[in-house]
Amino acid sequence: MKLSLTLAGRLRRSERDIALEPALALLDAVARERSVQAAARGLGVSYRSAWGRIAALEATLGRPVAIKTKGHGSALTPFGEDLRAALAEAFGACAPVLAASEARLAARLAALLTPEAARLRVAVSHDTLLSAALAGRPEFDVTIAGSAEALSRLAAGSVDAAGFHFGAHRPEPGSPFAAVFEDPGLAVRPLFLREQGLLGAAGNPLGLAGIADIVRTGARFVNRQRGAGTRLWFERLCAEAGIRPEAIRGAETEEFTHQAVAATIASGAADVGMGTRAVAARFGLAFLPVGRETYYLAARLGADARALALLVARVGAELPGTPGYAPVA
Repeated sequence: MKLSLTLAGRLRRSERDIALEPALALLDAVARERSVQAAARGLGVSYRSAWGRIAALEATLGRPVAIKTKGHGSALTPFGEDLRAALAEAFGACAPVLAASEARLAARLAALLTPEAARLRVAVSHDTLLSAALAGRPEFDVTIAGSAEALSRLAAGSVDAAGFHFGAHRPEPGSPFAAVFEDPGLAVRPLFLREQGLLGAAGNPLGLAGIADIVRTGARFVNRQRGAGTRLWFERLCAEAGIRPEAIRGAETEEFTHQAVAATIASGAADVGMGTRAVAARFGLAFLPVGRETYYLAARLGADARALALLVARVGAELPGTPGYAPVA
């Protein structure tokens, strides 16, 4: 990219108008060459055009600026010399300002015109550790979604990778989770193990020990949104306990992240929910473990390998300091 800022002043007098930059260039050329013909050649104009410009300048100012000399030469008149000096001084004073402005403009344009680095588009089921790993990283364009929605976006091609979980050792046959492992166009890898459980008020004042106690005590439950892996796991636990989810008080109350569930309980608006040990520790809540699950990352074949490797590395760096998480053996 080449950039040039120039000063283009104008002088209007007696209903006439002249451009100052070309006028100075012509006066400089005549003074240097001592010939209008040579000046015209240097400026890339005809001899007749050069004299026409001189005539226009003289008509505007009312004074001669150049005269012919013996031997077919030309020279500036004393007035022409003074005019040239005045214009040169004005343009010279502006030169450092123009140069500085040009440098600043060039830098800003370079930044604006530089193509943005490709970002890995990722839809992930909310996770405290993964959020910390991705925070502030320009390599990733992150969307928080339930596990089922994240996989739906991956299938639709609107993202390059999806983070998901389903709270079981293996996916249910025929489910979207089973399909992702069978798709030859995807690479699926386990990211980490995490512990989930029931979240309750500090000290567990209701004495909750399991799913059945939620119904027994009439505890107010705060659920995750439909399609969330945590909700699917909770509904499976309800089925194993012979409990219909709709029989649980507040089962229709939905939040979209583990943190939102924990915050709702911490505020006293609900008594119990399901989430990770890490979020329970963050909000000072009681935690009753129900099991560990694997959190997976599915990526399209051909997705940015460097960005994927960075994501995996950052997850690994966060694992040791996050309670309830462990690397996959």
